[in-house]
Amino acid sequence: MKKKIFYWSPCLNPVGTVISTANSALALSKFSDQYEVSIINTCGEWDKFTSEFTKNNIDVINLNFAYFKILPKTGFLKSRFSYIVIFILSFFPLIFLLKNKKPDIFIAHLITSLPILIFKFFTLHTRLILRISGMPRLNFFRKNLWKFCSSKIKMITCPTIELKNNIENFEIINKDKIFHLPDAVINISKLRKQLKIQNKFKHIFTKDVKIFLAVGRLTKQKNFNYLINEFYKFYLENKNCRLVILGDGEEFNSLNSLIIKKQLTKVVYLLGRVENVLRYMKDSDAFILSSKWEEMGFVIIESALTNLYIISSNCPNGPTEFLNNGINGLLYENNKDEALYKALKDFEILDEKKKKNDCLKIKKNSMKFSLFRHYKKLDKLLNFTD
Repeated sequence: MKKKIFYWSPCLNPVGTVISTANSALALSKFSDQYEVSIINTCGEWDKFTSEFTKNNIDVINLNFAYFKILPKTGFLKSRFSYIVIFILSFFPLIFLLKNKKPDIFIAHLITSLPILIFKFFTLHTRLILRISGMPRLNFFRKNLWKFCSSKIKMITCPTIELKNNIENFEIINKDKIFHLPDAVINISKLRKQLKIQNKFKHIFTKDVKIFLAVGRLTKQKNFNYLINEFYKFYLENKNCRLVILGDGEEFNSLNSLIIKKQLTKVVYLLGRVENVLRYMKDSDAFILSSKWEEMGFVIIESALTNLYIISSNCPNGPTEFLNNGINGLLYENNKDEALYKALKDFEILDEKKKKNDCLKIKKNSMKFSLFRHYKKLDKLLNFTD
């Protein structure tokens, strides 16, 4: 009999966690016939995956209310309010679903406190797995909730070893329940399709200038304000360079104002969200990750796959581990004045042979984030829960 696997990852915005959840479900369905995979659609986050899920026999269970789709998605307080609404209104429908469908395993990626509470207070013949993607803010409520409900958590998975170690150090759940499981980032068929789509900003990506690329939602976490200020210092000494930022978000207006203030309108470009990120990576010279904090980061893995040199902050839980503490790329001190500026200068004088060798090493490292590698490890963990 097939094991019934349910995925839960309510999300208002198209962040990396949405893709990692979708890819994880696809990996199980593609590479094994022993799982019956379902994914719970709460906020319409899976609408664009419908055809792919149907093709791979993944059932989409609609738990969403129509007005979930119109909840505020931007701004810290507004998005917090939206998640509280989702938490409250999903409580009883999720209980009913679990009791009615009786899945063998429930994998929660986001709003994990809801299933934790349900599993604690209701008798369910389902095993609960939490995927923790970043350092949780252990306020009084969450810390005590986890301690109180720890017996109901079958397993916690973490996408990086650093995060796994940090979760273990909290001492709120048995270390034997915490495992390292790299995310399923590399979906080869999708990436090939991306590379076939043309770069519609070819007039910016010319061969006579050096292109530095950054990708992500325009939020405080991504620290693009710092990136633009640091790049400005570098540009004053290196006029043949450009900075391209792909993504949208609530900081667009403030970042655009900064660009105008610095007189960088023909140097720094906010191009919005694009579907074919890999095409732009292929046409760039280096990738910059300026985040204040980050999990492993999908874009850093995808940039490695395209042989793009990586310059990254040493923010917690991902980039440092991926770049082997700066051996296979350039790391700078997170959010420190002139740290990124100096890293850009170091890149400028870096030996071409070393650049190529570093790119080859991190490309090889990126392959552990393929769908198949993820499946192999997840399959072992799912059988370990028996």
